[in-house]
Amino acid sequence: MRAYRLNAFSLENLVSIETDPPRPGPGEALLDVRAISLNYRDLLVIKGVYNPKLRLPCTPVSDAAGVVAAVGPGVTRVAVGQSAMTHFVPAWLGGPYRMEHLRTTLGTPGPGLAAEQAALPADALLPLPAGYDAAQAATLPIAALTAWNALVEAGGLQAGQTVLTLGTGGVSIFALQLAKAMGARVIITSGSDEKLARARALGADVAINYRATPNWEQVVIEHTGGAGADVTVETVGGESLSRSILATRAGGTIALMGALAGLNASVNTGLLMMKSIRIAGILVGSRGMFEALSRFVARHRILPVIDRRLPFDQLPDALRLMDRGEHFGKIVLTR
Repeated sequence: MRAYRLNAFSLENLVSIETDPPRPGPGEALLDVRAISLNYRDLLVIKGVYNPKLRLPCTPVSDAAGVVAAVGPGVTRVAVGQSAMTHFVPAWLGGPYRMEHLRTTLGTPGPGLAAEQAALPADALLPLPAGYDAAQAATLPIAALTAWNALVEAGGLQAGQTVLTLGTGGVSIFALQLAKAMGARVIITSGSDEKLARARALGADVAINYRATPNWEQVVIEHTGGAGADVTVETVGGESLSRSILATRAGGTIALMGALAGLNASVNTGLLMMKSIRIAGILVGSRGMFEALSRFVARHRILPVIDRRLPFDQLPDALRLMDRGEHFGKIVLTR
């Protein structure tokens, strides 16, 4: 079978190889991968930023959907022939997050999905939402579930409240779609007027070009009657966090999952305390959250925004496209 192998950090060292297909062991299922979707995490892994001590070589990419081709001993959760999508943190079935869950994440240190087949824990597979194909389902495991966790679990979003989401990548566009389905107002930022126009077409109430308006947090304040957003989906990180604190209302929540601008930030902790803002770090979500998300998107007929559908053999080019920030929503590769 074909698979991608990362021999050393950097995109130039991601190569296509021929290898023997894996065999599912006890408690595992073999997924015939039909589609994978890309996340910024995949780039960080490949560049060596996510885990500089990662043991190489490895197969990257965290999200996929396909068909169960075989099951190992003791597997009853899934059956051969069943369409399935992957769950990023297989050990996190429900309840509070624990650090040991991190050791099971797909796309390193767990199995990578940039391959024609992958042997995965059966707990890592869920049925597709009604009406979804493999390409659509492959967009959900990280981006959509992260947005769901940010809005519902961390943010406790209610109809009539205001969500601020930064950028127009996968998480932000899912946050826009989910928040509108929940009856919330949405403010979104981008450096591209073209992307902002597309966001408005999806229902964004306020669209701010942060290049034209560097102090974008002031616009958020103006459009919320001086209060700020109830929930801020902070996908950028770094120094953007300071502006998000200013743009979030007193008693509001900042759901932090971004690293586009780096992993370190200097913030005014006095303002953070005076506004009694809660900053919630988001590591995607549990299987229970994913099941709730799947029911929600099926019930509300929310379909993912797929910017590009490319063939499997164009993975390196697709990752470079993501690195340049040219996409709106998700990039998917199919075979």
